[in-house]
Amino acid sequence: MQIAVSTLAWIGFCVFILIMLAVDLGVLNRRPHEITYKDAAIWSAVWVALALIFAGLLAGPLGWEMFGEARHQKTLEFLTGYLIELSLSVDNLFVFVLIFNYFKVPSKYQHRVLFWGVLGALVLRVLMIVAGTELIERFHWIIYIFGAFLIYTGIKMFSTQNTDIDPENRFVVKSVTRYVPIVRHYERRKFFTVVDGKTVGTLLLLVLIVVEFTDLVFALDSIPAIFAVTDHPFIVYTSNVFAILGLRALYFLLANVMDKFQYLKLGLAAVLSFVGVKMVLVDVYKMPVGLSLGIIASILAISIIASLWKSKNSAGELKTTE
Repeated sequence: MQIAVSTLAWIGFCVFILIMLAVDLGVLNRRPHEITYKDAAIWSAVWVALALIFAGLLAGPLGWEMFGEARHQKTLEFLTGYLIELSLSVDNLFVFVLIFNYFKVPSKYQHRVLFWGVLGALVLRVLMIVAGTELIERFHWIIYIFGAFLIYTGIKMFSTQNTDIDPENRFVVKSVTRYVPIVRHYERRKFFTVVDGKTVGTLLLLVLIVVEFTDLVFALDSIPAIFAVTDHPFIVYTSNVFAILGLRALYFLLANVMDKFQYLKLGLAAVLSFVGVKMVLVDVYKMPVGLSLGIIASILAISIIASLWKSKNSAGELKTTE
């Protein structure tokens, strides 16, 4: 009975995601247009609300059918995983802004790139989650490698605060342009066009590939991080999906104010380091999920408040100077 319920939950969740994506692309964004701040704020709130409603279902009827008495524990795992994935996804936004600025992507086409980028990310995350789950089940010691990798990444983020990007010199761009003919201009919202009777990729296709590759690189951090919280595939995947689907709206909400969050990267580095230490010490001390959630939320809150305080003071000093 529990297996049947679990299967139905997977199917139901996948159907829900497909419906939301169809509504997004086929109804709300059928024609290319610039996403307004108001639209981005509404959709960001919608995705956060949907994640919280899903958490409520896990704590209630769905969780009871799937996990029984352990439903509250699984709900906490989902919320913690969602917060980790959402916060680490914000780091993607800094790079997306640089990519779009570098390639001068028109604002009205950015949503299309992010939509198909998210769609590809959902498929890649499934493969990585399945692989990660299988590895941990077969080789428990690999969790120490995941933890050490996260600590290393966190320390690296602490020491490299400035993000410089030159996509033209990246391996992925050189590889794609070597084997796939790409015209260096945009053909409205098209990914492909025809030149001299041959189908070639547009600059928008190249941007999509760079965004997709960037997300894959970031997934190498975020996927191991969530295994510090739970190893249940359904919880891992759903928390990832909600974070990814809310990423596009969050991008348009924060794209113009990224410079105000000066300490957020430090906060993300601290989160990664904390999660890495938690994984390394998992067989020595298994930290309660509720405590992990509180620590991660506190780190992020402090970094955001400190960033806003710094930004406000800098603006005040600038006015005083003028």
